[in-house]
Amino acid sequence: MTPLSGGISGALAGRPPGQPPLDRRSFLRLSGALGAAGALTASLGACTGPPSTIGTGGRGGAALDTLTAVIGYGNDQSWDPTQTASAFSMAANHHIYEGLLDTDPITRAPYPALATALPADLTATTWTFTLRDGATWHDGEPVTVEDVLFTFDRVLDPEVNTLARSFFASWLEGVRAVDERTVELDFRFPFPDAAPRLTIAKIMPRHVFGEEGAWDRATGGLAVGSGPYRQTAHHPKSNTTFEAFEGYNGPRHPAFRAMNWRSVVEAAPRVAAISGNSAEAQIAENIPYANVAQLRDEGLQVEGGAGMNHLFLMFNTENPPFDDVRVRQALLHAIDTEQLIEVGLKGYGRAATSFLDENNPAHRPAATVYRHDPDRARQLLDEAGVTDLSINLMAVNVSWAVDCLPTIKESWDAIGVPTTLEPQETSALFTKMDQDRAYQAVAAVSNPNQFGLDADLILRYNYTRGGLWMSYTGWEGSEAADELFALMDRATEESEPEARLQLTHQALDLVAEQAVLYPVVHNELLTAWNPRAITGVRAQPYPGINVLQTGAVVS
Repeated sequence: MTPLSGGISGALAGRPPGQPPLDRRSFLRLSGALGAAGALTASLGACTGPPSTIGTGGRGGAALDTLTAVIGYGNDQSWDPTQTASAFSMAANHHIYEGLLDTDPITRAPYPALATALPADLTATTWTFTLRDGATWHDGEPVTVEDVLFTFDRVLDPEVNTLARSFFASWLEGVRAVDERTVELDFRFPFPDAAPRLTIAKIMPRHVFGEEGAWDRATGGLAVGSGPYRQTAHHPKSNTTFEAFEGYNGPRHPAFRAMNWRSVVEAAPRVAAISGNSAEAQIAENIPYANVAQLRDEGLQVEGGAGMNHLFLMFNTENPPFDDVRVRQALLHAIDTEQLIEVGLKGYGRAATSFLDENNPAHRPAATVYRHDPDRARQLLDEAGVTDLSINLMAVNVSWAVDCLPTIKESWDAIGVPTTLEPQETSALFTKMDQDRAYQAVAAVSNPNQFGLDADLILRYNYTRGGLWMSYTGWEGSEAADELFALMDRATEESEPEARLQLTHQALDLVAEQAVLYPVVHNELLTAWNPRAITGVRAQPYPGINVLQTGAVVS
């Protein structure tokens, strides 16, 4: 998502209406490619190499002192909490930073983090929070109300237009200081879903990120928070290290003295890092489906989480014939999703029946469901007058997504649309899209569950007026887009749950019908860990790991 779920980086934040899309340099800056890794490493601490484990590396013996984790996504994209959708940096930031409220990684139930209590009345239009006594930043400075105001000023700034802004601007009017320990959040209307959403607004130190050039350094990897772990070294495309923050006095205490998170995008070395008697890691996520039996036979725990993770297609509606909804619908109807799930996902997936996954409480099958129907696909192409279409399908190189691409090609070839596949690194893909807006279609992966579970948030991740996703599709100026954004705003503001759900379903039906950016399949994500080394692990239905409630096994 990182990709976005490993596929799309935090560069994909919203852009103000009327502003041009990000150019190549802007994309690279936001994705962290221009970050000065050497300077960051020198400033973050002396721990510059991958730390080792204690005793026998977690295969028995002494309790684990340093946790080694393998993350299947890059650590070289944006680390700015207000901008990133990177699976690696978002997971890390949950250990480094705190919101006023944070959420359980699985249930997403909110709990007080930098604030001392949950709101007393979730239907109130003003929420009051008192900061935790003694909270300090990793550099020893105290956390202040000014830091809270500084963070929300950036989140809500329409000129900066961060990715986080799309999750707050519709309902949050502003944030103000009451006294030196208290802040109030003023809402445009009652919005109970704000409680879990506040975890997205990680509070950041003004004295660090208010300095000139600091946001670029945050993009490149600088992280200074108030959470249970502090970043000690950052090596893009290799690893990032952490240590327990001795000054932490919040609710989620660190269980390990240190952590080493390795970025291993390729599947085979990722599996090798956690398997066999010489395994260096105790936990790994994004486990390939083909390796599940092997790892379980070795005594590892392998569990999955099914949620919003998905492979989607995005069409450039400014490039005919993709401006014709019938062409977009035809290409989705053509895909043999059952074969894709069986061959590419080894059974760990479901064909999309809505923009939302079937586990989402707001899910219902959309009015338009794209079941495999090549005859219908050919009919739609005929109705659109398209007879000689060929497609170059650009795609991210996330391992499980690459396994799905051949089925898409075979399906499109079968309806007379010869297709060329072009998988590549995320940064390369979007650089090409920035340089040449004549691209046709893109296959990528995404998981808005990194941010939360509610349908409003999930829709706004991709479908936001002025957002970069809409810029890439060239669709937001259409009448259908205007109708969609109006429906979404009405649903957000609606206080009666059933009426709100009906409006949400109307919006989801419109998204399905238009098929501009739409899931092909929702799939399960797998995590493996050594139960002889660590305990309390819960597999997430979105990329990354959370070890704030994980502990070491003592033999």
